[in-house]
Amino acid sequence: MPALITTDLVALDADLGADKGAVVRRLAELVAGAGRATDADALQSDVLAREAQAATGLPGGIAIPHCRSAAVTEASLAFARLSPKVDFGAPDGPADLAFLIAAPAHGDADHLTLLTALARALVRPEFVASLRSASSAQEIVRLVEEVVSPAPEPATAGATAAPAPAAPAARKSIVVVSACPTGIAHTYMAADKLVAAGEAAGVDVHVETQGSSGATPLDPAVIRAADAAIFAVDVGVRDQGRFAGKPLVQSGTKRAINEPDAMIREALAAADDPGARRVPGSAAEAPAATSGGGARTGTEIRRWLLTGVSYMIPFVAAGGLLIALGFLFGGYQIVNGNPDVEGQSYALSWVLNNSFFDLPSASGIEGLNDGFLGYLGAVCTVLGQAAFGFLVPALAGYIAFAIADRPGIVPGFVVGAVSVTVGAGFIGGLIGGIIAGFAALWISRWKLPTGVRGLQPVVIIPLLATLISSGLMVVVLGRPLAAALEGLGNWLNGLTGSAAILLGIILGLMMCFDLGGPVNKAAYVFATTGLTAAVTGDGGQQELVIMATVMAAGMVPPLAMALSTAVRPRLYTPAERDNGKAAWLLGASFISEGAIPFAAADPLRVIPSMMLGGATTGAIVAASGVELRAPHGGIFVFFAMTGVWMFLLALVVGTVVGALAVTVLKTIGRRGAEVVPEDAVDLEHAHTPAHATPARAAST
Repeated sequence: MPALITTDLVALDADLGADKGAVVRRLAELVAGAGRATDADALQSDVLAREAQAATGLPGGIAIPHCRSAAVTEASLAFARLSPKVDFGAPDGPADLAFLIAAPAHGDADHLTLLTALARALVRPEFVASLRSASSAQEIVRLVEEVVSPAPEPATAGATAAPAPAAPAARKSIVVVSACPTGIAHTYMAADKLVAAGEAAGVDVHVETQGSSGATPLDPAVIRAADAAIFAVDVGVRDQGRFAGKPLVQSGTKRAINEPDAMIREALAAADDPGARRVPGSAAEAPAATSGGGARTGTEIRRWLLTGVSYMIPFVAAGGLLIALGFLFGGYQIVNGNPDVEGQSYALSWVLNNSFFDLPSASGIEGLNDGFLGYLGAVCTVLGQAAFGFLVPALAGYIAFAIADRPGIVPGFVVGAVSVTVGAGFIGGLIGGIIAGFAALWISRWKLPTGVRGLQPVVIIPLLATLISSGLMVVVLGRPLAAALEGLGNWLNGLTGSAAILLGIILGLMMCFDLGGPVNKAAYVFATTGLTAAVTGDGGQQELVIMATVMAAGMVPPLAMALSTAVRPRLYTPAERDNGKAAWLLGASFISEGAIPFAAADPLRVIPSMMLGGATTGAIVAASGVELRAPHGGIFVFFAMTGVWMFLLALVVGTVVGALAVTVLKTIGRRGAEVVPEDAVDLEHAHTPAHATPARAAST
């Protein structure tokens, strides 16, 4: 198997640039120059997309930018000892050691195991010190090869930390699950940090790493004997029901890396607290009500809904962009009904009655293209409409999954499909998904005889939970929800003039309130489901205006913050200025999360300013009647938009308003407003949580 690192992937005491974007670029060029990646630009883009989810700087002057990328042909490590140091968002300041971990999009298990071995070695002080003292690239390669050799590591998935010397009192036992979106670095570093902290505290820590190189599930006996559980995860926990009833401490992987001792202490305290939060799944061990119960309930509801939305968004993006391409190639008539074939659109008729090798001649119908482009447009449209058909079922199915784990998927998908059939739409999907999830969770807790227990997950839960949730949707909920949606649609289609402006303001405020959170997602789902109806012929033109309004308003926050950091850079820390540079592309691509680092550090100034800018843009777009037939893409889907120049004008005005507001607010109340030094450590971000969310990959 080829080596992960060679001397031509090492740069010692190098000045690779003033910010992490430049460093990542140079490291990506090393990988491409060594013939291990086909495109340095694509690799850099994938790494920075991962950085946008959560910073990869670690305490102790280390940075591990990493990603999976289709541009990578061979799993690789590129290393740089930086001079000067560069800020990668670590809580204690900039980094002088940077590893670019580049994995193929579908990396083999052996390579992924070696990559994770390196990540685990970086938590060992002696290894880090040896990297700093190495005098040559050959020595760096030797040091890395030693730690990624196949010899077993002291802390492996499913392993137990070596016990401390015997103590008079019985040792506590904690089970840990760690998982990050990429599953390469943070997953294993968090696990090893918690193991080390547990060993120092005299606690047995048993770890299950759910990473890219696979997972070794913990022994059920170990889980049963554990006093508490720690979930150090940035994504969902697989088979969470195994831990049902255990006192729980949960955070992202970054906190486990930065504060492992604190998490071990919290887990020990939870083990002795009858009212502590517990892993859901056991009614007998449900926690007693506490003062924090309401907050936890709100957090759980948010998690359920965002899980459903995050899994739904890829269907929206794929289907919407395919339909947009259908309009581009096939003409604006492509989704309309074909009067010659009852029940079929022009697109479906073309696909069913023609082939690539037997294309019809000119159709003679205005707004409908023919020949190869017309056929391609018809194919894109049919595929896009098929993808849109999964929108509400996926929303409901994964809401139920978030509540009940795998038993909730089948009843959730079915109730989502039933919701579409009875006309209850996405509101029915939301409500039905919650009902299906709780029905599956309730049935999964039944204590059945041993002889039929094996049928519970594959027959009993799907059958009964589907019957309960979908039966309620058909018999009780479907008609009222359908009537409510119809009334809402009629009201929206009747909005003109000042009423349309009001709608634009409301949608703009919602899109900028929590930057990818539940309020933002509610507005986005509202727009995309309306878009689904419009492009399939079941809705009106107003739904297309709403989609344009939501997209434009959602682009404002990153662009406004980017503009503010460019105009008044000394109001911001170096890390914020770096985020501002990335925010230009994120905003242009309709990724509202690009403004989250700023909002997390200074919410009282940033969020109201962004809401003002978003409301301004929303009002202009809604009043001018701009229409959009694509659910995502920002400036890259102008071909699917009418009124492009008005859209751009509204976007520029809202961006300027938001940037001006946040700049003024940051100036007011500060002595010597422009005195953030060039070498300032980003202390504001050092105490804020990680900014990312799950398949928030490419969301609003």
